[in-house]
Amino acid sequence: MAERVRKVEETVVQDEAPQAGTRRVATTTTSDDGAAVATGPSTAERVVYYISGVLLALLAFRFVLSLLGANRANGFADFIYGATYPFVAPFFGLFGYKVEYGVSRVEIETLVAMAVYALIAYGIAKMIRIARKEA
Repeated sequence: MAERVRKVEETVVQDEAPQAGTRRVATTTTSDDGAAVATGPSTAERVVYYISGVLLALLAFRFVLSLLGANRANGFADFIYGATYPFVAPFFGLFGYKVEYGVSRVEIETLVAMAVYALIAYGIAKMIRIARKEA
């Protein structure tokens, strides 16, 4: 298999009034045929990380609300519990889940769900990156 050769050029760009000790470097990566090669995360990777970030933030809110014993009658708590229930439900049987809202409880199921969804998002993003490199 032919080896791919990449050439990296770095150009120091001077601003008119730079701050002391700073410089801006523009980097261009090209392949052996002269075509520019993208080196940063693709749009698809960013979308995966964005969606997983929103989901993980909602799950973190659920964990904190459950830990503090938030009342389900409150609109915000009800929204968070309702929006995250489908994502946490597959993990409820792991540790003998008993539905109790308004009672302070460490919801281990939510922590497990956060870890699993973070690993899934990381795996999907890496598969996108691998597919992009091979194309």
